[in-house]
Amino acid sequence: MLLLIATFLGGLITILSPCILPILPFVFARADRPFMRNGLPMLAGMAVTFTLVASLAAVAGGWAVHANQYGRDLALVVLTVFGISLLSARVADWISRPFVKLGNRLSQRSDLQTDSPWSAAGLGIATGLLWAPCAGPILGTILTGAALNGANVQTALLLLTYAGGAAVSLALALLVGGRVFTLMKRSLGAGEWLRRGLGALVLCGVAAIALGMDTGWLTRVSLAGTNSIEQRLLDVARPAPAKAMPPPKAGASLPVEGELPSLAGATQWINSAPLTPASLRGKVVLVDFWTYSCINCIRSLPYVNAWAQKYRDHGLVVIGVHSPEFAFEKDPANVTKAVRDFGISYPVAVDSDYAIWQAFNNEYWPAHYFIDAHGQIRGHHFGEGNYIGSEDLIRRLLSDAGYKDLPGGYVQPNAAGAEIADSGDAHRSPETYVGYARSENFAGGQIAHDDSWNYRAPTTLLTNQWSLNGHWTVQKQSAQLTQADGSVIYRFRGRDLHLVLGPGKDGKPVRFRVTLDGKAPGADHGTDIDADGNGTVDGQRLYQLVRQAHGTGDRVFDITFLDPDVHVYAFTFG
Repeated sequence: MLLLIATFLGGLITILSPCILPILPFVFARADRPFMRNGLPMLAGMAVTFTLVASLAAVAGGWAVHANQYGRDLALVVLTVFGISLLSARVADWISRPFVKLGNRLSQRSDLQTDSPWSAAGLGIATGLLWAPCAGPILGTILTGAALNGANVQTALLLLTYAGGAAVSLALALLVGGRVFTLMKRSLGAGEWLRRGLGALVLCGVAAIALGMDTGWLTRVSLAGTNSIEQRLLDVARPAPAKAMPPPKAGASLPVEGELPSLAGATQWINSAPLTPASLRGKVVLVDFWTYSCINCIRSLPYVNAWAQKYRDHGLVVIGVHSPEFAFEKDPANVTKAVRDFGISYPVAVDSDYAIWQAFNNEYWPAHYFIDAHGQIRGHHFGEGNYIGSEDLIRRLLSDAGYKDLPGGYVQPNAAGAEIADSGDAHRSPETYVGYARSENFAGGQIAHDDSWNYRAPTTLLTNQWSLNGHWTVQKQSAQLTQADGSVIYRFRGRDLHLVLGPGKDGKPVRFRVTLDGKAPGADHGTDIDADGNGTVDGQRLYQLVRQAHGTGDRVFDITFLDPDVHVYAFTFG
C-alpha cells in the first residue's frame, strides 16, 4: 500500500517537471469544454495508453520499442492535423467530415454544439503514445521491476497508479485553466484568437516531440527537486531488506519456509536433464540463484562449487538457477560459456523468463535456498558470506536425511581474480548502474534518455560520483559510446573496481585504456588489464580493472575507449 501511495504521489509531481511541457498544449486544447465529457475521457485515455505502452516496452524486446515508435509517429500525424484544425475553421470543417462518418473524431469544429467523450478519449490515446515522462527514481524502479519480473498485475497497477497521479495533477490544472479560458473569452471576446493560439501551441508541442526534446533536452533540465522528492517517497515505501536466516543452533528445530516449487519454467538446462521436485525427493538440495556478471555471485561461486564437489556423493544436489539481470545475460551461448569459465559442473537451470525466480518469490543475487530430503525449504541466505553457517546447515540436513560418514571440516576454496572475497571496507563505493533506469550519483548534469549527447565531465568529482566524456547514448540498462575516444570517470573508494562491459552488436573487440589519478595503474591493475592500463572488451561480462595493492583509499578512475560502440552497464567494488 505504501508503494502504491508513493507511486501515485510520484506521478502527481510530474507536473513540476519540464518533461510534461510537450503534452500540455494537447491537454489545454479543450480547456473551454465540459470536463466530464472532454477532459476526463482524454486524461483517462492518456493514462491507460501510457500504462499499456510502458508495460510492453519494459517487458518485451525490441519489437515493442519499434511498435511504440510507429505509434508515436502516427500520434504526431493525428495531433498535427488536430493543431491545424484549431488554426483554421475551414480546415477543421474539411477534416471533420470523415471523422464524423467514422464516429470517432479526434478534432471537432469550434462551433459544434455537442461534444463527444469518445473523440476526447481518442485524443487522450494519441497523447498517451507521445507522453515520455522523466524516469525518476519511482518510475525507474517500476520499469526495472517490470523488465525483471515480466508482465503481471502488480506492474500494470503501479504504472496505472503513476499515470493516474499525473492525470490528477493535469486534471486540476485543466479545471483551473478552463475557468481562466472562459473568463478570457467573456471579457475579451477573443475566442477565435484563443483557438488559433491553442492550435499554434499544439503544433509547437508536436514539433518538440518530433525533435526529441521530450526525451532529450527537457529531460536534462528536469527540476532536480522532483528526483529528491521521489527518492524520499521510495525510501519510506520500501520495506527493509530481508535478512539472512541465522545459523541453526545445535539441537534446535528448523523452520519450514515452504515447498520446493516447480522447476519447469527453465528455458534450458546445462550439465543435466531437466530436474523436478519429485525426482529430487530423498536428496538434500541447495538452490543457488545467480547471474554471471554479478560480482557478489562470482565471489560466492567458489564456495557453492566446493560444496557441490564435497557432498555430491553424500546426498547433496546443487542446482544453479541463472536468472539474468541484464539483457545480454539471457543469451544461452553467454550463459553456457560462463558455466564453463567458472568451472561449474553441477546442474544449471537457465531461468531467462524468471519463472523459477518468481516461483521462489526471490529478490536477490546471490540467494541460497536449502531444501531437505522431503522437498521442504528449511533455510535461506541472501548475499555473500556466512559460508560456515551455510555449510553447517547443509550438514544438518544431510544428517537428518540419514546420510552418514560426512566429510569433515569446512571448504577452503582457492579463489583467484574477481572470485576473491571483498576487502571488508564498509566505506567502499556502492554498486553503481550506468543505465538511466537505476543510475545514481551522476555528476555531468542530467542524463539524456535514449538520445545521443556530447557529455563533458566536471573537473572535480566527489567520492562516489561518476560522469561521462564524449558522445554517448544512455539507455535504460547501459550507455553506448557512439564515437571513439569517449570515457567514463568515477571517484571511488575500494580495493577492487569492476565494470560490466560488452561490445556492440557486431561483437567487434573494443580497445580501452585505464588510468588511476591520471597515471597508469602499475601494480594496482586488475586481472583484465596490464600495468599500463591497456585492455580489450571481447565479450559481455564483468571486467576486473583495479585491484589496489595497498589500501582502499579514494582514487579517480578513468577508462577511455579507443573504439566506438562499447556498452557500459554497471560498476561494482570490493
